[in-house]
Amino acid sequence: MTMTTHFSVLLKESVAGLVTDPNGVYIDGTFGRGGHSRAILAALAEGGRLIAFDKDPEAVAEGERLAAEDPRFAIIHGSFVNLDRARESVLLTSEQRQQGFSGVLLDLGVSSPQLDVAERGFSFLNDGPLDMRMNNAAGPTAADWVNSAEEDEIVFVLREYGEEKFARRMARAVLAARELAPITTTAQFAKIISEANPRWEKGKNPATRAFQAVRIHINQELDDLKLVLAEGLSLLGVGGRLVVISFHSLEDRLVKRFFRDQARGKQFPAGIPVTEDMLDRTLKCLGKSIKAGPEELRENNRSRSAVMRIAEKL
Repeated sequence: MTMTTHFSVLLKESVAGLVTDPNGVYIDGTFGRGGHSRAILAALAEGGRLIAFDKDPEAVAEGERLAAEDPRFAIIHGSFVNLDRARESVLLTSEQRQQGFSGVLLDLGVSSPQLDVAERGFSFLNDGPLDMRMNNAAGPTAADWVNSAEEDEIVFVLREYGEEKFARRMARAVLAARELAPITTTAQFAKIISEANPRWEKGKNPATRAFQAVRIHINQELDDLKLVLAEGLSLLGVGGRLVVISFHSLEDRLVKRFFRDQARGKQFPAGIPVTEDMLDRTLKCLGKSIKAGPEELRENNRSRSAVMRIAEKL
């Protein structure tokens, strides 16, 4: 298995936006290879605590090594949808369990090791098993789905999650190909999609959107995001920060809409007298969206699609 360098996107900006109390308790929703977690720990005092989550067994193993080095840190193997499990951590005192968390960081990206290691099956650039599972020890693989899904379901996934204009054409190509032989590798799938794609964005591989769509579907990423935004907000104490880094327009749209709706509060029919407390606002958006600067883009071109938004609980 080839090892790869992992760059944590918007590292300085995310930690600066997240950590307001060095003695607070924080959650890192996606540990990855620990770049954000280590930077958060560096910003915390002795009384601070950090609890991380990850679906990926390899990420969890790395997190357990960090936990052995730093008693302020713990990792939970599981989806960040279950953020409330952080309250059960042995790191927390009974008082801390009752208080809200000081901040929640959600990095929605796929880590470089997942993308670059062919065996994980996330990338069309490295031929390997068509897997794409964040937790590669559970659930159906991308190959399982591609070889069994009905045409209309494939069309929906490619169109809805990949915003792919030629979804029907691609779905029919997939069905025709699997009649001849099962689709089991990333190279096979990329070839089928590419040959069915008559036009694509300059500088992008013709299979980019389809791979994104299937990955989102296999891992239920957008459904999980909707759930975790609400869960993260509920766990925060007053003044706690919710920091979200997204990597494609569908994710960012969900985050932007959630922040906007919570900052706007309840909506009432026109003409009804409304007081501020009736609006029940729960968040305050802090500044505009943040993107990687020139220096980071030079170091890691994968950060070009990252968008970070920060909100504070009222």
